[in-house]
Amino acid sequence: MKSKVTPLRIPENLDNLAQICSQEQHTDKATVLRQWLYKGAELYAVKLVADGRISASYAAQLLDLTIYDVFRIAEENRIELGPTEEQTRLAMEYAKRLSAGTRQTTKT
Repeated sequence: MKSKVTPLRIPENLDNLAQICSQEQHTDKATVLRQWLYKGAELYAVKLVADGRISASYAAQLLDLTIYDVFRIAEENRIELGPTEEQTRLAMEYAKRLSAGTRQTTKT
């Protein structure tokens, strides 16, 4: 994955928190900030999938993950990625209508 340098201003309290985290993880502050940014991006992408705004495969592509990783992240964050109850009900009704139409055309 390509990297891009982006200037970023963050509040001093978050900078202090990132410094503490970097000391605990024995890493540099920039790495901690990237980790935080990526975790937020994962959560945002999964929420977009849950809202039906992007597909799970596109979210996986954007995050450089597999589709299985996207579903794992959703599960870890208790975000439902499947259809809503209303969508399921409508799909079942539609399937019944299609099935009834198929039976009628085969009888004639």
